[in-house]
Amino acid sequence: MNLELLTKLGPCRWKIKKISPMNTDAVIFADEKILHDLDDKTVSQMRDVASLPGVVGPVCIMPDAHSGYGFPIGGVGAFDPEKGVISAGGVGFDISCGVRTLTTGLKKHHLKEVSEKIADSLFKNIPSGTGVGGKFKLTNDQMDEMLSGGASWAVGQKMGFPDDLRRIENNGVFRQADPSKVSKKAKQRMTDQLGTLGSGNHYLEVQYVEKIFDEPTAKAFGIAENEILVSIHCGSRGLGHQIATDYLPLMVKSAVKYGIKLPNKDIACTPIKSSLGQDYLKAMGAGINCALANRQRITHLVRNCFADILPEADLKLLYDVSHNTCNREEFLINGYMKTLYVHRKGATRALEPNSPKLPHEFKKYGQPVIIGGSMGTSSYILAGTTASAGLSFSSSCHGAGRVMSRTKALKSFKGQNIQDRLNLDGIIIKSGSIRGLAEEAPKAYKDVERVINVADQAGISKIIARLKPIICVKG
Repeated sequence: MNLELLTKLGPCRWKIKKISPMNTDAVIFADEKILHDLDDKTVSQMRDVASLPGVVGPVCIMPDAHSGYGFPIGGVGAFDPEKGVISAGGVGFDISCGVRTLTTGLKKHHLKEVSEKIADSLFKNIPSGTGVGGKFKLTNDQMDEMLSGGASWAVGQKMGFPDDLRRIENNGVFRQADPSKVSKKAKQRMTDQLGTLGSGNHYLEVQYVEKIFDEPTAKAFGIAENEILVSIHCGSRGLGHQIATDYLPLMVKSAVKYGIKLPNKDIACTPIKSSLGQDYLKAMGAGINCALANRQRITHLVRNCFADILPEADLKLLYDVSHNTCNREEFLINGYMKTLYVHRKGATRALEPNSPKLPHEFKKYGQPVIIGGSMGTSSYILAGTTASAGLSFSSSCHGAGRVMSRTKALKSFKGQNIQDRLNLDGIIIKSGSIRGLAEEAPKAYKDVERVINVADQAGISKIIARLKPIICVKG
């Protein structure tokens, strides 16, 4: 990207000034290397978002950003509830894809003799792979209850503990959800999928805390050096994908009806207050609940695996964050509190210290922000900052971010070579697909260390701890 087009606002913050047809400025969080490597399509998509009706600036691009469907992945766009729009492409196909991390109370040495057993048990009991289902099959009534109740419903089904819910966004349930706005086909795709990882960049990882950067915050989060953690990265499976598939063509027609000029149909949208906008919000809410219930059931299965092999383990939920959502939130705009609908696509909510939405034990420190690395590389735990609300609508990055398409990765890497190399590094990889390992090769992603440092230096979240993988289960 040509740096001459940008104005530097501060450390790792750059502005693209509003030019027609943009309705607001855009801000990129990046260092000079990330900026140089940013593809033109990502920048073009960012400008498209800034051109939509009712957008409240700035549109933000996270350091892990790359081009996506309609909105760039790693994009944040906030919209006025009266004049603004909502876009299925601005949420994404994997609604509420996210990460949750569990503490275990164990240290690294506890896994020394049983790591293979743990890996085999996790791979056997938590289904992974494209279209692979599980043993738990939802009846029609259970489906609607799950889509209405999210993780709260799953806990009621003995798949966890009430205390889990305090450490999930919105206490584990999106209350505006309406299962009647979800198609029969979407529900059919989810019938046997609850408690499954899926494929692509989704994973289940056993990690250890390699380094603590902020001791007081780490202690408040319940983590310490060499402690074993478990992270689960997955979403709403085929149901979320089908919701997007169902609503996108309707939004293309709706844009014409309301005279919204779309730069391209991928960024299809509809007014938030329209009947279609409200229907999508309720369907998306059901998709969010599906993802939260899915991660809750996987948590239940992980706890069972550890209980069989390491009964002394005490798996507690650290936090669960989503990164493909649209939420109604309040922000200070020009001196006034204003309600906005914030699209985060491949971006993580990062609430500031003292936010009323945080559990009491986190209020002094900010929200835990869980950032997964690429397969075999470091992951991070960060915390939301006081500045993040004003800088990025309380948002941060969500991962490393792809630099290579899956097609190109398949041509560039061999899955077996990747598995062998990671095994030599002491990382156990369990996957049903050698092809999938090639698609998710570490070098297909940005340098997660650089991405994290940008988020920290820009002030949108601060580094708390670095995690290293021991076991990785992939689809």
